[in-house]
Amino acid sequence: MNSLIRQGHRWLSVAFTVGVVINFVVYSVRGKDHPPAFWVNLLALIPVFLLLFSGLYLFVLPYIARRGRAKA
Repeated sequence: MNSLIRQGHRWLSVAFTVGVVINFVVYSVRGKDHPPAFWVNLLALIPVFLLLFSGLYLFVLPYIARRGRAKA
């Protein structure tokens, strides 16, 4: 399970990077006077929120494992 979350976290980081690059391209082409559609911003926001949850899980995981070993 942990390796699946770790692999998903890596792929989400790729998706986030692609979303940020697309945002930069769209904003540079459209300019400040004509903002792009809202879904262009979501290309980076959705993966970053998923990265937040998976990253917090991966951050807390060693502490949970250490606590489990201390009780045994």
